[in-house]
Amino acid sequence: MRGFDSLNEREILALAISLEEEDERIYAEYAEGLRKTFPASAAVFDGMREEESGHRRRLIELFRAQFGDHIPLIRRQDVRGFVYRKPVWLVQTLGLDTVRSQASAMEAESLRFYQKAAIRAQSPAVRQLLDDLAQEERTHEHRAQDLEKDKLSPAIKGKEDEANRRLFVLQIVQPGLAGLMDGSVSTLAPVFAAALATHQTWAAFLVGLAASLGAGISMGFAEALSDDGSLTGRGHPWVRGLICGLMTALGGIGHTLPFLIPDFHVAMIAAVFVVLLELAAISWIRHRYMETPALSAALQVGLGGVLVFATGVLIGSS
Repeated sequence: MRGFDSLNEREILALAISLEEEDERIYAEYAEGLRKTFPASAAVFDGMREEESGHRRRLIELFRAQFGDHIPLIRRQDVRGFVYRKPVWLVQTLGLDTVRSQASAMEAESLRFYQKAAIRAQSPAVRQLLDDLAQEERTHEHRAQDLEKDKLSPAIKGKEDEANRRLFVLQIVQPGLAGLMDGSVSTLAPVFAAALATHQTWAAFLVGLAASLGAGISMGFAEALSDDGSLTGRGHPWVRGLICGLMTALGGIGHTLPFLIPDFHVAMIAAVFVVLLELAAISWIRHRYMETPALSAALQVGLGGVLVFATGVLIGSS
C-alpha cells in the first residue's frame, strides 16, 4: 500500500478513473436495489450514476491525451488514507436512509480527493480538470437535492418513507417485539416461583438466567426457521432470528438481575419494579409501531403479565 503523496500525475489520474468507476457502479447497485420498493429514489441514484459516468469519460479522455491508452489499475484499497466503505450488499440491507447517508459520505470523500489531487498536479490541463471535478463534487450535494425535488414529489417521498417504515416494522420491530414479550412474560413464572419457594435470591437468579437464555435460543431458532422472507418481505431469516433471540433473552434477564441483590425482600421489590417497566415498554412499542390503541395495548400486555406472574406466585407459595 502506498501513500497518496507518493503517486505521480499519471497514477493520480488512474486512481481518479478507478474511483469514478467504483462510484458509478455503487450508485447503479443502489438504484437497482431500491427500484422495486423505492422507484423514485432509484431514479435519483440513476441520475447520480450518470454524473459519475460523465466524470469518468472526461478523465479517460485526458489520460489518453497525456499518457496513452494503457491505464494502470490503481484502486482505493491500494492507497493509504481512504475511508473504509461498507460493502454495497451490506448497505442495501440497512434501508433507504442508510443508503442516502452513504452516498453523501461518498461525495464528501470525492471532493477531498480532487482538492488534494489538484494541488499535486503539474500539468495545467490535469490541474484544470481536477479543479473542475472538485467544484462539481462540491455542488453534487445540491445536485442530489435537485434530483430529489425532480424525482421525489412530497407525495411520492411520503409513500417511500411509509414503505420504509413498514419494512422496518416487519423486519426489525415485529421479531424484536415478539421476543421481548416472550422473554418478559413467559419467564415471570419460573423466576418468581423459584424465589418464593426457596427465598434464596441466588437460586432465583440461576433459574431466571437459565430460563432467559433457553427461551432466547428457542425463540431465535423458531423465528429463523418460520419462513425465509422471500414471499413475506420479512427480511433475512437469521437476522430476524438473532433479533428475536436477543430480545427474548434481554426481556427475561431484565427482571432476573435484581436477584443478585442478597436481601430477598429488596430483590423482590426491585424485580417487580423492573417487570412493570418491561410491560410499560412493550405496551409503548405496540402503540408506537403496531398502531395498537394505548389503552388496549396496556390492557393486553398487563393482563398477560398478571396471569403469568400469578401463576409463578401460586406455584412458589404452594
